[in-house]
Amino acid sequence: MNRSELDPAESPEAAFGALLRSSREARKWTQEELGEHTGYSGTHVSAVENGRRPPTPRFSRKLDKALGTENVFQRRAQDLHTSVLLEGFPEYVAHESRAVELRLFTLGIVPGVLQTIDYARAIAAGAVRRGSITQGQADERVAYLARRQAALRREPPPQIHAVLDESCIRRPVGGPAVMADQLDALLTFAGMPHTVLQIAPLAIGEDRAFDLPVYVLTLPDRSLMSYAESAQQGHLERETGAVLPVLTAYYQLQTTALSQAESVALIGQLRREVP
Repeated sequence: MNRSELDPAESPEAAFGALLRSSREARKWTQEELGEHTGYSGTHVSAVENGRRPPTPRFSRKLDKALGTENVFQRRAQDLHTSVLLEGFPEYVAHESRAVELRLFTLGIVPGVLQTIDYARAIAAGAVRRGSITQGQADERVAYLARRQAALRREPPPQIHAVLDESCIRRPVGGPAVMADQLDALLTFAGMPHTVLQIAPLAIGEDRAFDLPVYVLTLPDRSLMSYAESAQQGHLERETGAVLPVLTAYYQLQTTALSQAESVALIGQLRREVP
């Protein structure tokens, strides 16, 4: 079958095809052999691998069964139809779901992996009121977040280091009840044995290392990957030489942020102030 060079960053379809190819080759199967295991032709497998044909839900289920990948391909196929996500983000989430360590920094709102569902719904509802997404897309966005969070509740869990700009916990979202539950959820997160939670105070001003959300992953083979996003797009970086400066800046951010004990005390104070 035809084999083309795949750039996973080119499109979600290319990312799906690259994952399919690497999974197939790890089994030492040809496209024809994978076709026999899934009930499809080798030509069909080739078309999906090379991004010429989108994967159907049925084909994705067959892939997970044949390759023993526990819904990985089904989730990725769903991602292809999730139009409300930034370009590059579904590919990042696929790597996040197998990372052994996750470091993140966000500002403005609590990061998705730490959001309660009601908080996430409130954020999505705001986007609907502004006309930037439909109600159907809002529901899709919240469902996607729930699947992402579920993937991180695996055993053993990844180590998660989270630095939140103080604006994340001071910005009211969804009303007092939603904010109270969200602050409680952050306190619970901070108490877990595999997590670190720090608040970067507003007072650090220009010494804050990042002005945009940043994520750094450590994968099972100890390789590094970073993801950063603007309002328009996300960028996944796989080159270690480019990721190391981001990791260094993250360490610098941690030194200027409040300690976990100080951060928990601040969140607890704000929680007590919620009516």
